[in-house]
Amino acid sequence: MNMENTDWDFVLQFVSEPVEQDHPDKQGSERPLAVPTQVPTPPESFTDSPVDNDTPTDENTLVSVSTTFFPGAQNHHLPPDIVLLSSDSVFFYVHSHVLLGASDNGFNSLLPAFTKPRSGQMGPVILVPESSAVLNIVLHTVYDMSCSHYSPSFESLAAAVQTLQTHGISLNRHIAPSTPLHALLLSHAPLRPLELYALAASYDLYDLAVPTSSHLLSFSLASLTDEMADQIGPRYLKRLFFLHFGRSDALKRLLLPPPHPHAPTSSCDFAEQKKLTRAWALASAYLAWDARPGLFSFTYSASFAVINVLLDLSTSTMESALGPLGEQLSCDLCRKALQDRLKNLIVQWSVVKRTI
Repeated sequence: MNMENTDWDFVLQFVSEPVEQDHPDKQGSERPLAVPTQVPTPPESFTDSPVDNDTPTDENTLVSVSTTFFPGAQNHHLPPDIVLLSSDSVFFYVHSHVLLGASDNGFNSLLPAFTKPRSGQMGPVILVPESSAVLNIVLHTVYDMSCSHYSPSFESLAAAVQTLQTHGISLNRHIAPSTPLHALLLSHAPLRPLELYALAASYDLYDLAVPTSSHLLSFSLASLTDEMADQIGPRYLKRLFFLHFGRSDALKRLLLPPPHPHAPTSSCDFAEQKKLTRAWALASAYLAWDARPGLFSFTYSASFAVINVLLDLSTSTMESALGPLGEQLSCDLCRKALQDRLKNLIVQWSVVKRTI
């Protein structure tokens, strides 16, 4: 969408003038009301879209401009030379060479091969299909800036990832572990782990999928829907299953050996020590196959049952379940053997792999 220079200059006078309220000047006259303070991107509200060539101009027209990408912003040592207009009518003043440098398809062929405008002039206004919320994330990513202060929703972030790929911007480069977008996406892992893991898997963002997978240790694989499985894909779905099965086997293997028996004494022979062995077996079975609601469930098929183990079992849970066994022991050597076995178990469980 191009504008004639006269109409474009009229719009620029609103978006570039400082905000001032109506008040008498020294001569007693009043200054015209400029555009209200720039609103956050996306804006909370706006009334009219920018005027076109056939619409009479009105000094009360409200123009919504990004609070980060506006005419006087110091995002680059050069002034912006092009304007992007989002689908919800928010202006973003950006640098064409920055966008073209980050994109391998001409920013989805939206940036025309135009002659760079003369100093003090602005290039064309380009209408983009993305909303201001999504475009804001995309531009912050291209400029290697954090947009966390806008608190974008997970849905907007997911849409921005797709937009980055559509516009020819490398996801592996701009969602690397050291980038602002990677950190912002990962902040949603505690509350949206499955959706974030599926998003990372669908774009093969391994460095994002790995830390996210640690938040899926207590996820019931049996509850995975066909749609989510399709989005995750076979490779990352296999990794998630192997993570669960691997930790399940490790937990059972670590819990199996009972405390090491000590040499018989006059008050505690091998028969007496079998009490500790049986108590350990019962308590460890409680941990590995806990039947409390929410920790473990059965899903039956024609020939087998899938057991969801508490794979994010904490060391404090282990201590609370196995530690009290010592209160029932009268032998100091048995209590010492139990403490040593519990310490060794906690160390071994803490090093078991927690990510894909």
